Amino acid sequence: MTQKTRSGMILAILSLTVMLPLVAGALPVTFQVRMSEQVRLGVFDPEQDSVDLAGTFNGWGGSPLTPLSDADGDTVYEITLEGFTAAQNIEYKFRINGLWDGTEEFPGVGYNRLYTVQPADNNILVWYNDLEPGSGHNSVGPLHWWNDAVFYEVFVRSFSDSDGDGIGDFPGLTAKLDYLNDGDPATDTDLGITGIWLMPINDSPSYHGYDARDYEGINPDYGTMADFEAFLVAAHARGIKVIIDYVMNHCSTQHPWFLAAEQGDPTYRDYFRWSNNNPGGSGPWGQDVWHWNASGWFYGLFWEGMPDLNYDTPAVKTAMFNSASYWLDTVGVDGFRLDAVLYIDEDGGQLENTPETLQFWQDFNTHIKAVNPDVLSVGEAWTGSHTVAQYIADDRLDLCFEFDLSYAMTGAANNADPGYLRGKAAQVYDLYPYLQYATFLTNHDQNRSFTVLGEDLGRAKVAAGIYLTMPGVPFVYYGEEVGMTGSKPDEEIRSPMQWTDGYQAGFTTGTPWQAVNTNFQQYNVQDEEPDATSLLNWYKRLIKVRNQTPALRHGMYATLNSSAHPVLAYVRDDEQQVVLCIANTSAFGESNVTLSGDASSLVPGDYTAVNLLDPADTFAVTVSAASEITNLNLVGHQVAIYELINASAVDDGARELPQTGLRLDQNHPNPFNPSTTIRYTLPDPAQVRLSIYDVAGREVALLLDQEQGPGRQDVRWNGVNDAGRVVGAGVYFVRLEAGAETRFSKITLVK
Repeated sequence: MTQKTRSGMILAILSLTVMLPLVAGALPVTFQVRMSEQVRLGVFDPEQDSVDLAGTFNGWGGSPLTPLSDADGDTVYEITLEGFTAAQNIEYKFRINGLWDGTEEFPGVGYNRLYTVQPADNNILVWYNDLEPGSGHNSVGPLHWWNDAVFYEVFVRSFSDSDGDGIGDFPGLTAKLDYLNDGDPATDTDLGITGIWLMPINDSPSYHGYDARDYEGINPDYGTMADFEAFLVAAHARGIKVIIDYVMNHCSTQHPWFLAAEQGDPTYRDYFRWSNNNPGGSGPWGQDVWHWNASGWFYGLFWEGMPDLNYDTPAVKTAMFNSASYWLDTVGVDGFRLDAVLYIDEDGGQLENTPETLQFWQDFNTHIKAVNPDVLSVGEAWTGSHTVAQYIADDRLDLCFEFDLSYAMTGAANNADPGYLRGKAAQVYDLYPYLQYATFLTNHDQNRSFTVLGEDLGRAKVAAGIYLTMPGVPFVYYGEEVGMTGSKPDEEIRSPMQWTDGYQAGFTTGTPWQAVNTNFQQYNVQDEEPDATSLLNWYKRLIKVRNQTPALRHGMYATLNSSAHPVLAYVRDDEQQVVLCIANTSAFGESNVTLSGDASSLVPGDYTAVNLLDPADTFAVTVSAASEITNLNLVGHQVAIYELINASAVDDGARELPQTGLRLDQNHPNPFNPSTTIRYTLPDPAQVRLSIYDVAGREVALLLDQEQGPGRQDVRWNGVNDAGRVVGAGVYFVRLEAGAETRFSKITLVK
């Protein structure tokens, strides 16, 4: 018996009731959490793992632990705690195995469940991580041009130097566009990206440019506005969209606005926050946020060279919105990457995620969409997924970068363990509007991915294979595709692009602004291009397959279980294709692997599996009646992208997609007021029961209970319960039962 199993057994026999220190009027609270979806995803094993409770009432899960038990084996874990008082506000979350290792609910500080103790009947029942079966995307949502894109993040200073001064520039970048995309979809010699994100290009006193002194000017180190416009024309001619970094939170102390403000100019003084005395306090990572100069104390979240703009002054907002309009309608860029979106408008001591900040981004997105409805806004919200999702809700921003998911992907590749990633990817997919989040491995603020992955080529290929086939909009950091390395400080993760094994890695004929990496002689474009096994050619193949495979760009996502723990598998499907993605995160081979899903993810039948990365890897495969594929063999670090063609449905060379079984689509509209349509599809005649539940698990309304034939059905709900009363605003659940199958979806009623 393993220690892990033994500890799980000990926890299982502990009492279900725990006494907190007794106080007058003490009340019990029962905590229940459903773990069945975690079991299905393979991230929780009832035989070996345990669930505990951590909150404000027990020292956030210190010793001894507060374990939950599942007495009847229904995967609902429960504990009753005594000692609470009416109206007491508590915070809590559930954990697996008593650990703060990212497997706990809503990882990150501050992302907790909240509950106010009632005078009676304090029974809490939730799904772990709010991840319940059928709660995610059961139908596609609106898609946009960026859902067809693979972006490439470029630091112009480090990409290609055209004049030998050691600094990259726009003429150099323009000359390298054929490497990124030559404009001919029939060729396979280019990388194949279709979007470019340029790190800051405005005039700035710093090398990185994140402190602008002119929001409408070009950094003279990079060339002129004419050089930029020539680059933009050349990129657009190749079908490449271009977004630029727009740093709205702060500017440079050398910006004319700040220079005037520190001289006491009343027009610009309130463009920034000033104080006669040091208000004190610190930022999210413990840094000083108030800085002294001869004009007084001013607020700057990041450092004294970057004073924050004061958006409580309407003129600041107007000026910055006008500059955004200039880049869109005069210059012609396709969108913005928005820096530090969490911090745009402080509210007293609250420095991030304020209501004013959320409103600001809604106002900004409304403004730029009025200038160009197709513009892209993508935000850097470096925090936990549940907080990030707020910045996509209510039309605030189009995308945000998914940092938690990036850690999960590199962690899976590093540890040969995709267990956490399996659950995290499903959670993220359900959390955002359909496919509206940005994926990546690392970026310009983090150690380079090849360094993070131990400079292991197999791990790097697996990590790339995962994020370029998963849902979302992928962003590749320049040089990632050739294996560039780099660790903090920042200059060393933003070093010159490695084009050749020759002088200065082919970046410049002069002395580069920053030394090239020491691995440039082995990892560079020139040497990797003719090597079919190189990392560069692997990225080219992955990006080409993504560009040519609608299901990878538009398709729904369903995680599969694997009998081999290191193997990650999932299905991407749309109206045109069903694609099975498999990644062996281990360096060792796995034999006789079984993948299992359900009738909506793996439809029983006979198929031809064609590996889109290697069409020679084609074989017949059967999905059993239990929705299983058996006897798969994978070599170490293998990634495969199989299109599943239904062999029994081939007619004159045309194929039909597998049927999806019982299907419950997302209601429309959602959110809704006062009524909404619930649509579902029956594969066969069945006794159907359709009902609405509230978040406490109580049935609110029975909409239908009758025999129905196969095909699509529409049922309208007007927000009225079985007693004929209008229900309150909030989240509700649709439960569809048809024969032996059940589906759920989440709906939201607003007032």
